[in-house]
Amino acid sequence: MIFLELVLQNFGPYSGRQVINLDPRKDENLRPIILLGGMNGGGKTTLMDAIRLVLYGHRAQCSTRGNLSYNDFLNQCVNSKANPAEKTRIELVFEHIEDDKPVKYRIVRTWEKNPKDGKDYLGILGDDDTWPVDSLVNTWDDYIENLLPLGISNLFLFDGEQVRNLAEQESPPQIVIEAIRGLLGLELSDRLVVDLDILVNRKRKEFGNSKDLSNIEEIEKRLTQQQQDYQENEQNLENIKNQLEELEVKQQEAFDKFISEGGKIAAERNQLELQQDTKTAEIEQVRQSMRELAADVLPLALIPNLLNQAQAQGGKEFRHQQVQISKDLLIERDQRLLAWLNQVEISPTQVEKIQSFLVQDVDNLYTKTIQIEAPWLLADDETLSQLDNLIYHLQNSQLSAKEKLAIIKKKEEEIHSLERQVQTAAAPEDYTKLRQALEAAQNQVVEAKANYETIRRRLAELETIISKSKRELSEYTVENIKHKNNEHIITSAAKVQETLKIFREKLTLRKLNKLEEEVKNCFLYLLHKSDLVHRIAIDTNTFGLSLYDLNGKPVPKHRLSAGEKQLLAIAFLWGLAKVSGHRLPVAIDTPLGRLDSSHRSNLVERYFPSASHQVILLSTDTEIGKKEVETLRENEAIAREYLLKYDSATRQTTIQPGYFW
Repeated sequence: MIFLELVLQNFGPYSGRQVINLDPRKDENLRPIILLGGMNGGGKTTLMDAIRLVLYGHRAQCSTRGNLSYNDFLNQCVNSKANPAEKTRIELVFEHIEDDKPVKYRIVRTWEKNPKDGKDYLGILGDDDTWPVDSLVNTWDDYIENLLPLGISNLFLFDGEQVRNLAEQESPPQIVIEAIRGLLGLELSDRLVVDLDILVNRKRKEFGNSKDLSNIEEIEKRLTQQQQDYQENEQNLENIKNQLEELEVKQQEAFDKFISEGGKIAAERNQLELQQDTKTAEIEQVRQSMRELAADVLPLALIPNLLNQAQAQGGKEFRHQQVQISKDLLIERDQRLLAWLNQVEISPTQVEKIQSFLVQDVDNLYTKTIQIEAPWLLADDETLSQLDNLIYHLQNSQLSAKEKLAIIKKKEEEIHSLERQVQTAAAPEDYTKLRQALEAAQNQVVEAKANYETIRRRLAELETIISKSKRELSEYTVENIKHKNNEHIITSAAKVQETLKIFREKLTLRKLNKLEEEVKNCFLYLLHKSDLVHRIAIDTNTFGLSLYDLNGKPVPKHRLSAGEKQLLAIAFLWGLAKVSGHRLPVAIDTPLGRLDSSHRSNLVERYFPSASHQVILLSTDTEIGKKEVETLRENEAIAREYLLKYDSATRQTTIQPGYFW
């Protein structure tokens, strides 16, 4: 079976007509994953509800229906912005094999606001989408039960919360147990046993004399009362379970209030105050080092411009002195040259020209270096060197001062934080009230658990009493009803029931042995940790899982991490799908839950591409993120990608091609 197309018209947050192509076949290749991304509240769960609703109608187990009547639920599903004249419509196109040939059907459900008689209208279209298949409309519930039974649908159309609940429980809940039995084909023998009981009881009434019938009816009346008591106690057990869950929530709220309003801080006040004193002493130590800096050169940081000006002026005057010295040396050399020229045989005219040239040359060399401003600093070399060292030392002192100020600021913020924590600490009388409220909530939880255990034991006793009444009814009837045919039916029925019991036990063992191996292989494949579990055993009654290591010793489930428990639950569902032999699509809402990165990677790379020939994933951007979607794309596992774009202003969702990235 393959889902090919889902059409939503004015359904939930989906306004107008929106179409999703779900065909996993792309470019003549099978890529199993159809990826739909959307934020929380954006309409992912609504898509799952749409698939369930279009397939099962009033029997659908939708997430938002609760205790609503079908009429109220259909009204609730109508888009708030829809035109009253338009109908709400859901269509699902699927393909499966009939008589060794692929056939396609389009299931259409439509209804109006406040539908007449609380009903919707079902239509089935054939391959060409033009002619209705009326014969299927009248027998649709039976047809879909043979194709995808409602009882097992939750094992193929499930969400992350269902996996988390399954991972945390020691054994699956009753609804999952029934689905597992249906998936493995174990319910048929039980159904036959019940049918035989009905047949035998009918024959007893038909062929028993008045006295026998009276006795039988008295036993049946007692048995009926016992069964009613059992149902009432079972309902009470469920109510107390719900009450216990509420009390545990209140207990957690009381504990959170105890923490948030200072209960824990009050117990730690001395430690907080000691930390506060330590921080204050550290600040005082830093401030002392600041005072030492202030006693040195740091005050000169107030006149940085004057220091820089003095340094610049000293440099100018030093260069001027150097220029003047070099000029005097050149003039002395020129005078020696002229004196020598006067001694040699050179005419006075030439000497005058040489002298004029030398004077002009000196003037040209030092014209640009002549200091216009008269020197006023008059600092020697040693003074200028000390000034440079002072400025360098001052810069280091400034950096040190900034670091110490930053340290003081950080320490003061830490002290303020400690002061706020101390201030939030509850007063002694408030602390007492908080502690008493917490203890009261804890006592209520303990009392509710005791009531739960009492009723659970009562149910076990009633089961024994009911079994005894059934045996008494059977024995009394067999002994006192003499009619040959009736006795034959009863005797044969007992033999058949015994045979069915043996058949069921053997079938269960065979199915569970195969299931145990498949679940173990799937778990180790997902976990990628071959030394954790060597064998997995499944209880024949509760379907609870037991894990054993290489030495045959039990591996307690509490030793598994939260991620490993979720992988075990997914491996259980995967193994069930394999053993059942049903080739059905798998749809998963919020698939990754609280898995860490390594377990998430294993699930993305190993489970999603192999879970089925068609895997519909509805995910947020934090579950299947950029890394995970790139991995799936690289492995060519994704056939189509959609983004559920939710507009918070209009509270409407539109379906767009593509994913978050």
